[in-house]
Amino acid sequence: MTSPSPAPEAKRIFPKTTGIMALFRYRQPLSVLVRRDLAVKYQSTTMGYFWSMIEPLGLALIFWFIFGVVFGREGDLPPGVGYPIYIVSGIFAWQWFSSAVNEGSKSLTGQSRLITVMKVPREIFPVGKVFARFADYAMGFPILVGVAILFGGTFGWNMLWLIPALITQAIMLTGMAFIVSAINVLYRDVQRFLTLFTRLLFYSSPIIYPISRVTEALQEHTWVLYAYLANPMVGLFLMHRAAWIPELTPSWWQITSTVTFSVVLLFFGRWIFHRVEPKVLKAL
Repeated sequence: MTSPSPAPEAKRIFPKTTGIMALFRYRQPLSVLVRRDLAVKYQSTTMGYFWSMIEPLGLALIFWFIFGVVFGREGDLPPGVGYPIYIVSGIFAWQWFSSAVNEGSKSLTGQSRLITVMKVPREIFPVGKVFARFADYAMGFPILVGVAILFGGTFGWNMLWLIPALITQAIMLTGMAFIVSAINVLYRDVQRFLTLFTRLLFYSSPIIYPISRVTEALQEHTWVLYAYLANPMVGLFLMHRAAWIPELTPSWWQITSTVTFSVVLLFFGRWIFHRVEPKVLKAL
């Protein structure tokens, strides 16, 4: 008598909505993960959540001294705009970006016990890191406002640029977090690569130097300049800067390229996560 053949494995279907509705249904456990992340991060520190403001502000002060005082680059900015608001607006946005990518890469390996216990979509773990680091950014927002008041920031309709800037960055970071969190479980070299990758992104984006210096230096190399300006990070940081310095509003083609890249990265990252999820669960 022959034994019955095992039932075929059900085919996994890629969710075309990238699982956004599933994340919405599980918003309560996602909120718990974010609050837990913040509590664990600051629980052993005396100053607690103030570190979310002090750390990027300290970096901003260092770069302001180097570029604003030593090299005197304030003349590269629009009249009446101080270099501190340029630096601070870039550093705070970058701090959210770099910390979300680096911590997102460890969101599965560092929470393997929770992943096996909690009956929730695994996507909420990398997404939780993106939201938790946004909470750090939001807590430092009063510093941004204060620096803008002191150093020539503009308060008006231009501040609405914060909405597309934050949404676009959240989409971009979620896509990246999907990729690096899953791949890092299978290939631990990802963590070392990210250190180099984020460093390259930092210096190749207009975070600590005015973009006018780049256009001036590359004016005789048109194709190199266009390649630089097409960098999605350039458009992203220009949107952040436009909220405080209207003269730095990005062009429509920069906005389009940045938003398109972010949306494509979200779907691609979710697809990668979906494909390797069974292998990731076995490795955990």
